[in-house]
Amino acid sequence: MSVNQSKPSRHAWVWFLILLAIAAIAGYSFYPRIRQYISRSGTAPATQPKREVPVVAVPVRKGDLNLYLNGLGTVTPFNTVTIRPRVEGQIMKIGFHEGQIVKEGDTLIEIDPRPFEVQLTQAQGQYARDVAQLKGAEQDLKRYLEAGPSVAQQQIEQQRALVEQYEGVKKSDQGQIDNVKLQLTYCHITAPMTGRIGFRIVDVGNMVHANDSTGLAVITQLRPISVIFTIPQDSISRVGSKPDGGSGLTVEAWNRDLTKKIATGSLLAMDNQVDPTTGMLKLKASFPNEDNALFPSQFVNARLLVDVLQAVAIIPAAAVQRGPDSIFVYVVKPGDSTVELRKLRTGPTEAEQTVVEDGLKPGEVVVTDGVDKLQQGAKVAVRSQDAGARGGRGAATGPASRAATGPAASDGKGG
Repeated sequence: MSVNQSKPSRHAWVWFLILLAIAAIAGYSFYPRIRQYISRSGTAPATQPKREVPVVAVPVRKGDLNLYLNGLGTVTPFNTVTIRPRVEGQIMKIGFHEGQIVKEGDTLIEIDPRPFEVQLTQAQGQYARDVAQLKGAEQDLKRYLEAGPSVAQQQIEQQRALVEQYEGVKKSDQGQIDNVKLQLTYCHITAPMTGRIGFRIVDVGNMVHANDSTGLAVITQLRPISVIFTIPQDSISRVGSKPDGGSGLTVEAWNRDLTKKIATGSLLAMDNQVDPTTGMLKLKASFPNEDNALFPSQFVNARLLVDVLQAVAIIPAAAVQRGPDSIFVYVVKPGDSTVELRKLRTGPTEAEQTVVEDGLKPGEVVVTDGVDKLQQGAKVAVRSQDAGARGGRGAATGPASRAATGPAASDGKGG
């Protein structure tokens, strides 16, 4: 059995050696032809050139950068008035439409004045009677005084007291007349201020009373209007250190997703204490609101302008890279379109713009997109930032020297 098993193994080795010999003979035969072909076609292929990495780059610009404090705010009217009746009666007329702008002094509601007109007539009649009695008492006192000693002094004093009594009654009657006239005035309810009036609560024909718990309507002042917002307690010194405690600083109101500026106003006041539960301080800003863009109880994002850095080097925040021990950017060299890793010292960042305090000069070109594919000395093909945002394939401009010709614009505007 062992002799039969070893025969196939020896046969396999024989065939392997035969094939190896055939391959060696074939290689030796074709080698001159391969060498001749290489000599005719020239030298061996050269090393492929280094591939350019497509990136987006922008020049460092010099300008001003506005620094803001952001906080969530609520639009709050300076004045809100609930219209309430001051007399009892039936509503005869409503002189406003719900939601309209009313001016101070406009008639809003008229209450039936007839009961008070009757009271006025009665009070005026009582006044006329008491005035006549006063005149009679004054004439009697005059005769007593002219009579001389024939009239007792006691009688004169009594008559003088009667005159004074009638004078008091006259004043009381006049007060009653004035009171009824005041009630008549209250029958015509007017707007105490200019603002927007809300929905009415009662209709014509309803009875109202001076002690009703609910009002007739609500007027809200819209011009000017305030926004109350909060800032962290760590930022209080940035506002409080300004002249007048920051009063007058510019405040912008933006919509909830910070895509549209609604209005511009000024800081009015700071609260006198920090909320211990949130660590936030309330601030109030005033807005003219001439276009009625701000509406009571509306939520807005308030941006308080606390400082303006002038004539500083500014780059997009996307260009700034952070390593274990340094902050750096990739700078595109204008000569050979390669990148250089440059360490730098940065300042504040606002609206995706970063201030460079040291390490870059205006006009130098920094990479903002495609940084993850770069290393020191890599060759790049620069696209403009606008073309990169559109995503067009034709945006590549080739060497960096063509992308960054000329210095950065010094427009002097905020970032």
